[in-house]
Amino acid sequence: MGTLQLNTHGLATLSVPYKFNFTSSSHKALGLSRHLSISRGRIRAVRTVLESESLAREPEEPPAVDFAFVHSVLLPDGTPDVHFRSACGGQKLRDIMLDNNIELYGPYARPLLNCAGGGTCGTCMVEVVEGKELLTPRTDKEKEKLKRKPKNWRLACQTTVGKPDSRGLLVIQQLPEWKAHEWTYETIAPSEEP
Repeated sequence: MGTLQLNTHGLATLSVPYKFNFTSSSHKALGLSRHLSISRGRIRAVRTVLESESLAREPEEPPAVDFAFVHSVLLPDGTPDVHFRSACGGQKLRDIMLDNNIELYGPYARPLLNCAGGGTCGTCMVEVVEGKELLTPRTDKEKEKLKRKPKNWRLACQTTVGKPDSRGLLVIQQLPEWKAHEWTYETIAPSEEP
C-alpha cells in the first residue's frame, strides 16, 4: 500500500513501494526494493472518513424474499425435499417458481393441461405454510376456484409476492393435493451466546 502526500500547492505525490525479483544465471534471486513517485493533478478533499466508520459499514444487500419450496414427495431417506431460493418481490409466485425451476404443475405440466397463468384451471395450487402476510389478498378467481380448499391454499398465477422492497421468508408446499406426507414447520430461535 502506498502513501499520499499533499504539498502546499495542492499537488499530490503518491509513493508506492514495489519490489523487483531478478534471477541471475546462477539462479540466485536478487531482491531490490524501490519507491515509485507519481505526480498527479489537483486533488480536493470532499470529506474525511474515519477508519472505524469505513470498516463498520457493510454493503447492504438488495431487498429480497427468501423462499423454501417443499416438494410433495419425500426423498429416499424419508425427509422432505426442500429447495431454497431468493427473489425480489413484486412478481407473481408462478413466475418466481418457473424461473427458479421449481415444479409447479406436476402432472399438468404439458401444454393444454393448464391455462398458462390465466387463473382458470386451478392446477397451480400451492399451500402457504409461512409468510402469508407477504402475499396479496385472494383474487376473485382464487375465491371461485378455491372455495372448497383450505384458506392457506393459493393459485400461484394469481398471487403477487410483496412489493419490490419486501423482505421476509415464504414457505410454500408444492402440489398440496398430491402431498403424500405430513410435516410441520418450526421457527428455531438462534441460541443466545453466553
